[in-house]
Amino acid sequence: MRDKFIRMTTEPVRSLVLKMAAPTTAMMLVSAVYNIADTYFVGRLGTSATAAIGVSFSLMALIQAIGFLFGHGAGNYISRELGAKRRDNADKMAATGFLTTLIVGAALALPGLAFLRPLAIALGSTPTILPHAMDYLFFILIAAPWMAASFALNNLLRFQGSAVYGMLGMASGAVLNLMLDPLFIFVFDMGVGGAGLATMISQMAGFSLLLYGCTRPGNIRIRLGNFAPSRGAYKEIMAGGFPSLCRQGLASIAAIVLNHAAAAFGDAAVAAIAIVQRIGMFAGSALIGFGQGFQPVCGFNFGAGLYSRVREAFYFCVRSASVALLVIAACGYVYAAEIVALFRDGDPAVIEIGTLALRFECFTFPLMGWVILNNMMLQTIGRAVRASVLALARQGLFLMPVLFLLTPGFGILGIQLAQPFANFATFLLSLPLGIGVLREMKEQDAGKANLDESALEEQAAAWEA
Repeated sequence: MRDKFIRMTTEPVRSLVLKMAAPTTAMMLVSAVYNIADTYFVGRLGTSATAAIGVSFSLMALIQAIGFLFGHGAGNYISRELGAKRRDNADKMAATGFLTTLIVGAALALPGLAFLRPLAIALGSTPTILPHAMDYLFFILIAAPWMAASFALNNLLRFQGSAVYGMLGMASGAVLNLMLDPLFIFVFDMGVGGAGLATMISQMAGFSLLLYGCTRPGNIRIRLGNFAPSRGAYKEIMAGGFPSLCRQGLASIAAIVLNHAAAAFGDAAVAAIAIVQRIGMFAGSALIGFGQGFQPVCGFNFGAGLYSRVREAFYFCVRSASVALLVIAACGYVYAAEIVALFRDGDPAVIEIGTLALRFECFTFPLMGWVILNNMMLQTIGRAVRASVLALARQGLFLMPVLFLLTPGFGILGIQLAQPFANFATFLLSLPLGIGVLREMKEQDAGKANLDESALEEQAAAWEA
C-alpha cells in the first residue's frame, strides 16, 4: 500500500491514468457483452423475444444501480482515506459497503420473484412480450444479490488502484456467458429463459473471482469483523454513491418509460429502441471505463491535496475521450443500419426505426466525454450536490419530460429524438458545474506549493507506520 500511494501521487499523470484506464475500459466493454450477447442470441428467436430483453434491461439497470451506489460510495471514501493514510477507516468501509449490497440485493429479489408477472407488465411488457420477459426475469432476480455485489466489489477494487482484478472477474463472467447463451437457448431449447440462466451462472462465476481478488496482496480484504453499519458510514456512502444511484436508477426508470411509449407502436418499436439502447451502452462503456481509470487517480491526489494533478488528469481524459467519441459517432452514423441489423436482420421495421434512432444519438455522442468525466470528478472529490444534479439531469430532468412533450405530436419520431435532446441539454448544464470546481482547485494550488517527491516519501513512511 505504501508503494501504491507513492505511485498514485508521483507517477506522471497521463501514463498513470492510461495504466488505470486500460483494465477498467476492457472490463466495462466486457461487462457490456453480457447484455449485448443476450440481445444478439435472443434476436434469432423473434422480435417479441428481442423486445423482452429490452424490457428486462430496466430491472438490470436497477440492480446495477444498487451495486454502483455502494461500490462507488464506499470506493470514493476508500480512495480518499488511503490517500490521507487512514487504512482502518478504509477497511471498515469496504466490508460495510459490500455486505450491505448483498442484503439490499436480496431485499429486491424476494418481492420481485413473488410478483413476477405484475413486475414484467410494469416494466413495459405487451401481451406478446410478457411470457418471454417472465422467463428471463426469473433468473435475473435470483442472481440479483451477487449481481449487485459484483458491481460493488469491482468498484471497491478499482478505487484502491487494483482495477486489473476487477477486470479479470468481470471478463471471466462475460466469456462464460458467451459460451452458455447458445448452449441453453438453442441446444437445450430453453429460449429466452436460457439466456437468463446463462447470465445467472456467469454472474456467480464473476462474483466468486472478484471476491477472491480482494484477498490478494495489497488489496483490502472483506472481513465480517469489519462490518460496521452506522449513520456516519451510510452518510458517506450516500454522499459518494448517490450520483451513481441517480444516474443508474433513472436509467432504469427512463427505460421503463421508453418501453411503454414504444409499446404503442408495436413490438418492433420496443425491440428497435432496446437494440439502440444496448448499442449506446456498449459504446458508452468504453468512456465509462476510461473515466473509471481516472477516478482513483483523482481520489488519491485530491485526498493528498495535489489539486494540480487532479486538474491535469481531468483535462487529459476529456480531450482523449472527445476525440475517440467523435470517431465512434462518425462510424455509428455511417453504418447504423448494418449495426442494428446484426441484432434483428429478419424484421425491416426494427431496422428502420433503430437506424434513425441510432443516427440521431450519434450527433450528440461526442459531448458525453465532458459530461461523464465531469460527473465522475465531482462524485470522487465529494461534491455530492453538484454530482447528483448532473447525474439526475440526462434521464430525469430532460429525457422523460422531452419524451412526454414530443411523443404525442411526433409519434415514434419523438421517441427517437428524445435522447439526443436530453444529451445536449445535459452538456449545457454540466459546463458551469464542472468549471466552477476546476477554478476552485486552481486557486487552492496558487496559494500553496505542491508537495515534492521527498515530502511524499515522508508522508508514505508515516502512512506505513
